[in-house]
Order: sequence, then structure tokens, then C-alpha cells
Amino acid sequence: MPIDFTAIDFETANSSSASACSVGMVKVRDGVVVDKVGWLIRPPVGHNEFMFWNTKIHGIVEADCVDAQLWEEQLPALVAFADGDHLVAHNASFDMGVIRAASTASFVETPSFSYLCSLQVARKTYTLDSYRLPSAAMAAGFEDFAHHDALADAEACAAIISHAAKRHEAADLAHLATITGTKIGAIGPAAADFKPMVLG
Repeated sequence: MPIDFTAIDFETANSSSASACSVGMVKVRDGVVVDKVGWLIRPPVGHNEFMFWNTKIHGIVEADCVDAQLWEEQLPALVAFADGDHLVAHNASFDMGVIRAASTASFVETPSFSYLCSLQVARKTYTLDSYRLPSAAMAAGFEDFAHHDALADAEACAAIISHAAKRHEAADLAHLATITGTKIGAIGPAAADFKPMVLG
């Protein structure tokens, strides 16, 4: 099986995981980017304050999201774009936490996704002083991107996984997890019956 997955990245309005204000998604087939999309999100009430520090990092202000769709309105498009793929994110616990928290705050069911963390894969693939996204992406040959732009970060994440898979000669994402001694996890209803693939 080829290296197929969807890379994802969120930016948040504040320290609440439910405050997603933008998302970027990149679809990869056989290690090659074939589609990408990104959009702004209006955070749910109670999680919709745009804090100075967050805005300073990603540049998104409240006015940018006034006409954006709410989480529950845009979630079907997010799920449709992923189309059953494994998700990949850098520090995936953060991004999966956003999906869970934003869904809970919006009174909708958390969608089922399996996922792999590119940060963990990078740590088992490269020897770096820092494994933050810009450093790991540079090791993968993906440089000079707009860090903290959700779509650019998702592209960087995709580059890390594609490069690592090629370097390790992985047959698919599960094989890459095995080789690197990482794990594939799950969120949503499927997580209840999902046995984490602790591999290596």
C-alpha cells in the first residue's frame, strides 16, 4: 500500500482547545501532495475571545472570522476532505484535542479519526537540536514556509511524513509507525474499540 494520509493543522484563538479559528489540510497520495485546502473558523461562544498572544503568533483577529462558519457548520467539510484517511499532525495530541474540544463545545459528536504524530516520527528519523515544525521540515527539505499559517504548517507536516517514509522505505503509514517505534492512535467513537498500535 502507498503512503496515503491527510495532514492537518489548527490555529486557536486562545488557550482553549475548543477555540479553533483556522484549519489547513493537505491530502497526500503515494507520498505526493494531490490536494490542499484551508479556511477560517468562527470559534463557539464561550471560546471565542481572541487573545493577544495567539493573534501575535498567527495573525488572525476576531474580525477575520466574523463571517466564517462555526465549527459544527464546517465539520462536515473537514471530514469529507479527510475521506477516511489517517490524519497526520505535528504534535498530534494538540490537533486531535482541538477536534475533540471544539466538537464537545459545539454539541456535536467527535468524528472518528486514526492519527499519527509527525513530531514523534521526526524524533526517530532525524538528529536535530530541535524537533519543532520548522526544524523538522527543514530536515525533510521543506523550507521557508509561513509557520503558524495552518495550511503552510499542514504542508510542512506532510513533507516530514513523506520524506521519513521514503527514508525508511516504508510501505504505508502503519509500516512507518512500526519502523519508527511510534503509534497510531484514534479519536471519536472508534477510539472506544481501538487498540493503539504501539509499534516497534
